[in-house]
Amino acid sequence: MSKYVIGLDYGSDSARAIVVDAATGRQLASSVKYYPRWKAGKYCDPAANRYRQHPLDYIEVLEASVREALAACPAGTAEQVVGIAFDTTGSTPAFTDESGTPLALLPELAENPNAMFVLWKDHTAVKEAAEINDLAHRWHTDYTAYEGGIYSSEWFWAKALHILREDPQVRAKAYSIVEYCEWLPALITGVKHSRDIVRSRCACGHKAMWHESWGGLPDEEFLTTLDPLLAGFRDRLFDKTETADKPVGTLSPEWAERLGLSTDVVVAGGAFDCHMGAVGANIAPHTFVRVIGTSTCDVMVASYEEVGDKLIRGICGQVDGSVIPGMIGLEAGQSGFGDVYAWFKRLLEYPLREILAKSEIIDNATKEKLIEETADQIIPRLTAEAEKLPVGENALLATDWLNGRRTPDANQLLKGTLSGLTLGSDAPRIFRALVEATAFGSRAIVERFRSEGVRIDHVTGIGGIALKSPFVMQTLSDVLNMPIKVCRTDQACALGAAMFAATAAGIYPTIEEAQAAMNSGYAAEYRPNAKNVVEYQKMYEKYCNLGAFTEKVLYSQAEKVLYSQAENI
Repeated sequence: MSKYVIGLDYGSDSARAIVVDAATGRQLASSVKYYPRWKAGKYCDPAANRYRQHPLDYIEVLEASVREALAACPAGTAEQVVGIAFDTTGSTPAFTDESGTPLALLPELAENPNAMFVLWKDHTAVKEAAEINDLAHRWHTDYTAYEGGIYSSEWFWAKALHILREDPQVRAKAYSIVEYCEWLPALITGVKHSRDIVRSRCACGHKAMWHESWGGLPDEEFLTTLDPLLAGFRDRLFDKTETADKPVGTLSPEWAERLGLSTDVVVAGGAFDCHMGAVGANIAPHTFVRVIGTSTCDVMVASYEEVGDKLIRGICGQVDGSVIPGMIGLEAGQSGFGDVYAWFKRLLEYPLREILAKSEIIDNATKEKLIEETADQIIPRLTAEAEKLPVGENALLATDWLNGRRTPDANQLLKGTLSGLTLGSDAPRIFRALVEATAFGSRAIVERFRSEGVRIDHVTGIGGIALKSPFVMQTLSDVLNMPIKVCRTDQACALGAAMFAATAAGIYPTIEEAQAAMNSGYAAEYRPNAKNVVEYQKMYEKYCNLGAFTEKVLYSQAEKVLYSQAENI
């Protein structure tokens, strides 16, 4: 009798559930649900880099997506589901009470953004991240050593400290802190106390400065020296973490009923979307997997012997078992990729949304259709025109730091730059410069890995852009001067979660065996154009020079403003 597993992929805007045959990886059905409050723009302030998500969004789409996916399967499928697993964005933490309940689920804090999950791309904690780096680099133990040597405002402790300082109401209620990928498994297994939440090796190793060599989390003295507001949290958090291939429990009676499943269904440990996505893309040593979406997350695995005692500078961590148990997981990425294109699209939509939408010449129904039809054609039309421009002819050059820089060397104060503008600079030329900028940012990551002694033989792309934009992928191949294979499935992250569910449920003894049986293969391969490679080498050198100028001049100014503001608080 067939056995099935459910992989749940919680992204920035939506969650998707897939039902998979555990023997073959064949997808029976899927369902995608958008977070209703997030879609309405609630609790966020993009101008202040504040991005918050309500836990109710997560709960509602969980129930809706699983039930819809199961309803599309043959009769009797639900009874044969044996495992379920989550991947989520990260670092996306929230404060909890003693029961492990996120504070936004308490009536008195239900509308407080600081009581919600702080999305990965929230950059309100830049000051706190700078303080963590300063103290860690002076401390007897550098707790950033296994996180690339630079702590980011996108990560666990910076976000927690920022909210504790900002919000006395949350501070009074906060007992512990949980990552999004840890809370969802705890929720559906019926955990009733924060101490019983199984902590993710992936999340804690990459974002919370957890490492076995110093006994887990940074010590209490370090945290309270950073700020006395952190007193007591370490004792109320955790010492141990677990890899995601291990079960954390089975469905509680409540959630078995809500999802239409059995209480025998095994729930696997949680991890970040890019790490499970890399597994879904059949990651192996020396393969550079790019999860390409609103941002990118780049993942590699390496043997203990290959990594040895190396501390790889400027990446987002090297963590034992964060991707495949028994190997070191390496993470990097760009803070903006698809978001860079989306920003330009929004810019061009301004007359549609602010002028045409208010026109009195045509009726509202026609206006809405015109606006949506035009908006939907912006990126395809820009792509078609940008592709016609010969490589190297475009005088425009951009950096990809519109949302700061994640790797190499995290710096969320950085801003994007565009140079070479003339009166002849039209929209397709600007769009091409932005596409090239995201490719150059990708190359900077590859160059950092190689300079640190990490071997890269293969590149694999997954995600919507990898499957839908040959122009972006060919540009990336030309800039990297490497072939790129694109994973066949458009749900690689959810498929990776399904592989972890199958392993936790005992169908496979190791993740590698689950990969061998369940992988989807490849849909396409892009190979570098030799002529373009030569031109892009010249342009990449200019990109590096523009980036150095941007960082030296603009970052130093931003840093002065930041610390001037901090002194006045």
